[in-house]
Parts: sequence; structure tokens; C-alpha cells
Amino acid sequence: MNYLIGIDIGTSATKTVLFDESCIVIASASQEYPLSQPHNGWAEQNPEDWYEASVATIKAVIAQSGVNAADIKGIGLSGQMHGLVMLDENNRVIRPSIIWCDQRTAKECVEITEKVGAKRLIEITANPALTGFTASKILWVRNNEPENYKRCRHILLPKDYVRFMLTGEYATDVSDASGMQLLDVPNRCWSQEVLDKLDIDASLLAKVYESPDISGRITAQAAALTGLAEGTVVAAGAGDNAAAAVGTGVVADGKAFTTIGTSGVVFAHTSKITIDPKGRVHTFCCAVPGCWHIMGVTQGAGLSLKWFRDNFCEDYITKAEQTGKDPYYLMDKDAAEVPAGSNRLLYLPYLMGERTPHLDPNCRGVFFGLSAMHKKPELIRAVMEGVSFSLKDCNDILQEMGSSVNEMIACGGGGTSKLWRQMLADMYNCGVYTSSSKEGPALGVAILAGVAAGLFKSVPDACAMAVHPENPSKPIPENVQVYTDYHRLYKALYSSLKDRFAELSKF
Repeated sequence: MNYLIGIDIGTSATKTVLFDESCIVIASASQEYPLSQPHNGWAEQNPEDWYEASVATIKAVIAQSGVNAADIKGIGLSGQMHGLVMLDENNRVIRPSIIWCDQRTAKECVEITEKVGAKRLIEITANPALTGFTASKILWVRNNEPENYKRCRHILLPKDYVRFMLTGEYATDVSDASGMQLLDVPNRCWSQEVLDKLDIDASLLAKVYESPDISGRITAQAAALTGLAEGTVVAAGAGDNAAAAVGTGVVADGKAFTTIGTSGVVFAHTSKITIDPKGRVHTFCCAVPGCWHIMGVTQGAGLSLKWFRDNFCEDYITKAEQTGKDPYYLMDKDAAEVPAGSNRLLYLPYLMGERTPHLDPNCRGVFFGLSAMHKKPELIRAVMEGVSFSLKDCNDILQEMGSSVNEMIACGGGGTSKLWRQMLADMYNCGVYTSSSKEGPALGVAILAGVAAGLFKSVPDACAMAVHPENPSKPIPENVQVYTDYHRLYKALYSSLKDRFAELSKF
């Protein structure tokens, strides 16, 4: 029997999963690590923590399973995107990694836009300058820590630092590189034009591979630490969302997924590149060679329901403790008794500003239409519907760009809610399913490793074997019309409040 390993280097923990050649889970392990916030809006991590967690979890799954290391044919890497790892001439980490959620680089985003040009930047990198992306972090170090920048010889992304430690190779893949704002996304290579305009030496950057390519092999030193066999293939891998797409089978036109985690993502596969000139959604290279994905992001998805639970649902939490149920299950059950539209109550989920479609850091959460008749179940359902309306905003832009979705997979914690899946089906007016596998990114990069190792012919072929949609939620026609009307009002509310949000931010 042959085996594959998928490693997902997340923000809170690294999870490693061992699969057999049919992509059945054999063993899994995870290890957490800290996040440092030395100043307001900053977020940093120690890259060595990621590698130590990877080594520990690889050892753990091999020990749990008793599998012979020689039978593990490939390793795949996924992880948090955009993080900046800088190495010196001796391959030592120069400073903590500035990770994806760090917000210190607003001035550098202005600098990038001025140097490259707003229109040209979107044409090349498929995105406007954003604080989360890597290019602005590189410029921040150059502007604020010139001695550290002067020492830098290699720039890597989080998962690619782990790859370097395992293989000795400076490598990345097209999907993760797309989030650096230095890649020519249409042509799937580094943009010399952007590098020249930003005065960044191309020699600092890693070699770019397609996701299922072999990017290196396990070194003798890494083999001794992990228990893997020296020479084991390591695939190029993918950024977390691109890996999740493979792990949920979203690898062909007409397929998409919606994730309701802390934030929300609507992600559609496309074989033809399309770029939103307004920069409302991301276009990145995807993990299927020669293909791309379009991705809209809403900031306060599951975060909105968690905020409401933590602040207003002590009764549900107490009842959950008494009955052994999850508070969300009880909240879900009561919200399901409320009709679509929450008895004329709307919620705008802008607790953390918004990304798609508004790109507005000033907008904030709103309950609209609140009256004395409303009770807690109406507010719970309104929160869930408001998040769903925001995800519909994302999906509408994807459709506007020519992405015709006929099969939507629901992922993340919110995707386990039958009620939330039904809302999405009614708002998208298409079937919404769950995936037969719950391993997401780890499975996705294990599949990429299987292609790299020659166990699978292609990424789509492997997904057809390993991943299947299930638990369909079909649109309810009367709800489709109700939500169409409410969504029209939902969109108008932002337009009406936009200037008031900006005014409020100045108080």
C-alpha cells in the first residue's frame, strides 16, 4: 500500500494528515503555536515554530500508523498565505514573519500603487495593493528596518520555509505566489516590471512551480528528524484556499465553494483568466495547472455569529452545558423556526469593515428594522442571513465576471449548519452540498503530492476518485423570491450609510 502526507501550516496550528492511496485518512496530528502582536494592528510568528510543529506532527502520524516510511510516496504542503519570511546568507531567519493579518503597511500600499500605477498593478497582479499581501511587507521592512533588509538573501512564504527546511530548496507554487503581489498572474511567473518598479531583486525570490510539480525531496537531515525516508518527493503544494479547493473537488469550471469560518470566502474555479478591474475580488492562479480561481472575501462571517453568541446568548450557553449540546446547535434550531427574512429584520455583518464588494475599512455592523416584536431567534437568523447576503454579494461579482456556478460546496464551521446551507442555496439559487471529505487543505495537498509522485494521472482525476458532493440543499422557490427582495434592500443600506460610516470613524 502506498501513502501520502498533507501538511497544512495554519495561523494557529499545523495539521498533518496521513492518507492511503485512496485518500482515506490513516492518522492525523496537530500542534499549536503562538501569535505575537507587539503593536496594535501587527501580527507576527516565529517561522521555526512552523517547522518544529511540522516535524512533530509528521513523526506523530508515522508513529500512530506504524506505516513503513518507504511506503510514503509524497508530501504536500499548504498553509497561510502572504506571510513574509526573510533569510540571511546563512539561511537563518532574520526577523519574525509578518503574517497575513498584519495591518501595518498602509503607507507601503500607497507607495506600490504610485510606483506601479493602480490600473497596471491590477492588470499584472490581478489585485489592488493590499496590506495583507507580501510586497507591502517587504517594502515596510526596507523602509523601517533597513539593516534587516540589507541582510536578506531569500524571501519565502510560510509553507515554503517549511519546504526549505525539509528539502533545502527555495521554491514556491503559483497559487501561493499569486498572493505576494509580485507575480504576473496571467502568465504565472514573477513580474520583472513590478520588481523593477519596486526595486526588488528577483534573486531574492524562490523558483515558481505549478502546484503538482516536484519541488524537492526530503534531505537526509530532515529524514532523521521526521522519520520520513530520504528522497521522498515533496510537491510544490498550494496556498490554503487553493488547497481547500482541491480537497473539496472544486477543480473544474462550474464548481465553487463557500467557506463560513471566522471570515467568509466564495471561491470559483475557472479555466480562463478573468480579472475584476475594480479590484473587488481576488484572481489567483489555482492548483490545477493552467487554471485560475476567483475569490471574494467577507470579513465578518462566522465571526458575526460568534460575537452574537458570546455577548447575547448566555442562556443558550448555559442550556448547552446542561444538555451536552453545542450552543450553535441550539441557536440554529430556534432560528430555523423563524421565516425567511427574519420578520423584516436585516443585519449588516461589517464588524471588521468589509473586503468584498466594498473595500471599506470604516463600515460597521448594523441591525436594521429592529422592533419590539423581535426576539432572540429573529436576531440569530438575521445574523446568519446578513452573512449570507454578504456572501451573495461575492457570488454575484463572480457571476458578473462570467463564472457560472452549478455546484456549490459549503465548508467551514458554518457549512456544517443545514439551515445556513439552505440559506445559501436559496440566495445563490443553486444546489449547495457538503464534501465527502472534511480534511480540506491537507487532503488537497496530499492529492497534489500523489500527482507529483505518479500515483494519480492528474488533479481532476484524483478528485473524481477521492472527493464527492453529498447532503444536497436545493433552492426553495418561495424563499428565493423573498431573499431576492431583501437582498435589494440589503445592498441599498450600505449605499445609504457609506458616508455616515466614514463620519463615525472620525469621532
